[in-house]
Amino acid sequence: MKPPKFQDLILFENDDYIVVNKPPFLATLDERIGVAPSLLRLAREYADDAQVGHRLDRDTSGALALAKHPEAYRHLAMQFENREVSKVYHAVTWGAPPLDKFIVERNIETTKSGKARLAYKGKPAETRFTTLDTYARHALVQCEPVTGRMHQIRLHLAYVETPIVGDHLYGGEDFYLSSLKKKFNLKEGEQEQPFIKRFALHAKQLGFMGLDGQPIVVEAPYPKDFRVLVDTLGQYR
Repeated sequence: MKPPKFQDLILFENDDYIVVNKPPFLATLDERIGVAPSLLRLAREYADDAQVGHRLDRDTSGALALAKHPEAYRHLAMQFENREVSKVYHAVTWGAPPLDKFIVERNIETTKSGKARLAYKGKPAETRFTTLDTYARHALVQCEPVTGRMHQIRLHLAYVETPIVGDHLYGGEDFYLSSLKKKFNLKEGEQEQPFIKRFALHAKQLGFMGLDGQPIVVEAPYPKDFRVLVDTLGQYR
């Protein structure tokens, strides 16, 4: 698959920072030599000293900030460390959460296998959730992580028994249109494909302070696969 043009991903840019709308299936950093280019590699073809201020999972789309020089990077890193960055994600879940507004506080620890898990001796993790819309068997949920632990949103939604659609690692099954559409017919010999071929999580908004002390708040539109999923679920309530 041809990598996207970095310029086409830019949502905001000034002398210090770039905020992009990361597409799904693009790693933030290089994963292994010889695989598809990472967002950071694309960014450094555009701005030599670019550094990513944080990471999004390969499957997660949405707002991601890069610093254009070391001073800007340190300034952003301190805000992440001090929990001064506002992050808003949208997720499509299996089932609707138990409440319209709720907070999950459950410690998380990482494992050697690259997964994370809820664990009493793990690091504190807190996420605030708001149910934005409910459908026949799914919901659109706004997620605001207060902390930044590995796979935090995914684990906390699984904890309340509403895992993210397509999140096989934490109990989220694929969504097939045939489960909602009664007259769903495939051509002979064809096999139905999952409606979205990743877990349905999108970083909708990112907010932090610029070097000049002015707030930078950027919204990232849904990519096509996430937008079509939400629209389709709305049609089959």
